[in-house]
Amino acid sequence: MAEDCEPYRHHHKDGSLWVVGQLRDGKAEGYWEWFRKDGTRLRSGHFDGGVQVGDWTTYDKAGKVYKVTTVKTPDPASVTTNSSLPR
Repeated sequence: MAEDCEPYRHHHKDGSLWVVGQLRDGKAEGYWEWFRKDGTRLRSGHFDGGVQVGDWTTYDKAGKVYKVTTVKTPDPASVTTNSSLPR
């Protein structure tokens, strides 16, 4: 993890881990993972300044890659500063 980033974790209502990643200046940064309530990985990918970038992988319930989606670079004018992270 970069020195200027802080860890971020959020849990489902039942206490199981939902999402793990890191924040820089309140925005998602670097590698993130989302999990189902049963603990299996659901999705993973990278953020840059709060914006999804690169390849994002979705996993099936057995943990195998279901699909990989390449996120296109957004038009900077369309990027909002609102955070959609769970709280």
